[in-house]
Amino acid sequence: MTIQTSVFSLDDITMELIERKFREKELIAQSRNVQLFNIFQEELTEEETWALKFLYAYMPINDLADYDGSLFLSHVRQTLEIRKEVPWGERVPDHLFLHFVLPYRVNSESIEDCRHILFNELAERTANLSMADAILETNYWCHEKATYIGSDLRTISPLTLIRNARGRCGEESTLAVSALRSIGIPARQCYTPRWAHCDDNHAWVEAWADGQWVYIGACEPEVRLNQGWFSPPARRAMLINTRVPSNYPGPEDITLADEWYTEINLLDGYAPTQIITVLVKDEIGQPIEGAKVYFELYNMAELTPIVVLPTNERGEVSFKTGLGDLVIRAVYAGRWGEEKITVADRVHFEVVLDQTQQLEGSVDFDLVPPPEREGEATEPISEEEMQRHNDRLEKGMLIRKNYEETFLNEAQARDLARELELEPERVWDVLRKARGNSREIAAFLEERCLEYGEWPLILLESLNEKDLIDTFRVTLDDHLIGSISQQGEFQEDIFVRYILCPRVQYEMIGPYKQFFQGEFTESESIVFRANPSDLVCRLNEEWEVREDLSHLKGKATPLGTYRLKKGDRTSLAILFVSICRSLGIPARLHPSEQKPQYMNGESWEDALLGKALDRDTEKKNNGTLQLIRDTESATEAPVASYAENFTFARLENGIYTTLLYPHGKLDVYDEPFEVMQGSYRMITGMRLKDGTVQIRSTYFKVYAGEQTEVTLTFRNVQLDIPVLGSVNRNCRFALVDGTDKTLGELVGTKGALIAWIEPEREPSKHLIREICELAEAFSEIGAPIILVVGDDKWNASFDPSGYPNLPFGNMIVRDSVYDSLQGFMPQFEEREVSFPHVYILDEQDRIRYTESGYKLGIAKEALQVLSGVSKP
Repeated sequence: MTIQTSVFSLDDITMELIERKFREKELIAQSRNVQLFNIFQEELTEEETWALKFLYAYMPINDLADYDGSLFLSHVRQTLEIRKEVPWGERVPDHLFLHFVLPYRVNSESIEDCRHILFNELAERTANLSMADAILETNYWCHEKATYIGSDLRTISPLTLIRNARGRCGEESTLAVSALRSIGIPARQCYTPRWAHCDDNHAWVEAWADGQWVYIGACEPEVRLNQGWFSPPARRAMLINTRVPSNYPGPEDITLADEWYTEINLLDGYAPTQIITVLVKDEIGQPIEGAKVYFELYNMAELTPIVVLPTNERGEVSFKTGLGDLVIRAVYAGRWGEEKITVADRVHFEVVLDQTQQLEGSVDFDLVPPPEREGEATEPISEEEMQRHNDRLEKGMLIRKNYEETFLNEAQARDLARELELEPERVWDVLRKARGNSREIAAFLEERCLEYGEWPLILLESLNEKDLIDTFRVTLDDHLIGSISQQGEFQEDIFVRYILCPRVQYEMIGPYKQFFQGEFTESESIVFRANPSDLVCRLNEEWEVREDLSHLKGKATPLGTYRLKKGDRTSLAILFVSICRSLGIPARLHPSEQKPQYMNGESWEDALLGKALDRDTEKKNNGTLQLIRDTESATEAPVASYAENFTFARLENGIYTTLLYPHGKLDVYDEPFEVMQGSYRMITGMRLKDGTVQIRSTYFKVYAGEQTEVTLTFRNVQLDIPVLGSVNRNCRFALVDGTDKTLGELVGTKGALIAWIEPEREPSKHLIREICELAEAFSEIGAPIILVVGDDKWNASFDPSGYPNLPFGNMIVRDSVYDSLQGFMPQFEEREVSFPHVYILDEQDRIRYTESGYKLGIAKEALQVLSGVSKP
């Protein structure tokens, strides 16, 4: 087929590719043909037609399932109109417009028709600015709307983030990208999938300004572009990437060219890099085509891949990465091999697929991250620039604070509880979490509690905290009314968690119970309730598993998956659980395995979904794993905490899959873990101050019907507490009550933790959270926690009383122009400063520990040192 048109400067080959993929999506989504494709019967311009075809061609399966064509047509028309209105519209090349302005999706957020809403907010503010200044101005606007808070893995939409006024970095960057695209500026969300020097990850934004990509920290404005607290950590990253929903040709380095999306590697713009090549061979030296190569880092106490790449016909794969250590694991046809490598040592590596059974015993090794590096010298920021910037931040925080004061408060919650005869603390808890959605939640309680008593409140309490900010009455009504008739048939805990609650995994919650109740006849429902395996068979016969259409696994809603009659395995599992709960069958995803299950009597049965599964396969029996304390270690072992310093994973088809338990779970010795039989690996890790992690891999097997005992051991790490300097006890700090004290008066006789923080910034918020989580341990030591806030950070929105969970004896003080910090960090003004700055002092005013910038785990390190120096 030959296409004559050259709209958007696309060549014939590219347009033929888009046309072919568009036709394939028509076939995939034929069950929703009217809802999705009838828009092409409307009178469309050539631009509108091809913009729509481009979006459809690379659309993930969950969007085909959950949204209608009218939404996409509205989005396209708004975007094309905006391109004509903004001053730089004609300067943005077509290929950048298609890939980084036109797309409606940034992450895995729910899609809303919001482009013109954001445009109307920003158009006037940015109309007379350069592209670079418009990017800065947009970020000031984002800062007015939201600030950072850690939360669960579900990504809320930009409008929900604005309603909530806070979100995690992936949500802040989703807002910022959406905002920039709404004024026609190409933008993309960048991720380091996992940090190498500490736990967790981070997301930020790159935007295009007149020929150059620049970066910003979303909702965290800086004076200039290409600045951010994450700049020093990014120089230690092993990968920084973004996904583009198309067969994107570059010019950036391409990490992975999937049929439906492209992963591009942006690390060159942040850190020193090296291209390594891995050759995968079998035991007789023959190269293996099509092997999967996992490039793994230690993070959250597991070896997790930052990218998975297939080998080519020569058995090779190339990857551009940073100058640290990696574990490379290659897998093919039931065989695997693994090597720990140091990237800086050489560029060619080999992995031999010589294993079919896991190792025995334990293996110790270290993973070293890239070293710290200073950034390039930049022109100093003038006092006038900095004052103007701080004034903008102050104004933005006041705007956000004034908005947050419109949320329902505790007094209003207590009035509502009294009116409805509910417990005030419980009502306030859900309304507090609902934030900008609190009036909607209150209206639901008012409308339904008179008829249903406390059940509406119980429904709200069954949700995740984040659900309360974007779940509305129509959805809540559906699940309350659609479930309440089953209430007396089960124990209350079973009914609430596995029938009433609509939350299954991290999908968007919508109304579905009354729909599914009407979709099946009464006789069908009776059969399914008596034997849920019949429902499993029904889904296996009529629904198709498609794992090849998107990286957004499990993100479709149950209704969408049902109507499309296709989905990835996770989406089908969510659909099964949702139908079961709608029909009064308790169902769940297994807490650690995430496989669908239904209740059979008093036990849980696996729902064997997916036509690829052998229906005659006998269900694997479970065994138990009992962890044993290490009483023979030469060093004091840390408190075992799941996903913080240890995890265990089961070997499946050559890959270890980590079992999911609550992050930070501490009661790991109290009772056995019920797990599937199989081969397991337990990872324990001790992170050193420079980011190096000392790992122990322990291998064991669990047998059906038997208990396996495994000693949880850590490497022996000698605690080094050097003397790093001393400070002047006479420097003075201003206290909240207006008085002032010397450092000596604040520190006392047991040493102290003293930290200079930026209350609005993510790294400082992580530190405060960690200290609060360790409050009991800090309080036992009895040494003060001194948090220092500079005058330029002590603004109208900063409330010292907002840290109620800090350890006993903490103090929040002020430091004018950071005079006192100069005594701790003499080159404070000259160096690239990144808050927080944390110090441990002993009783002799000597510095025994220091750490600056973003690094998860600082509080634990500080606690360990403080405990050491405070011992008699």
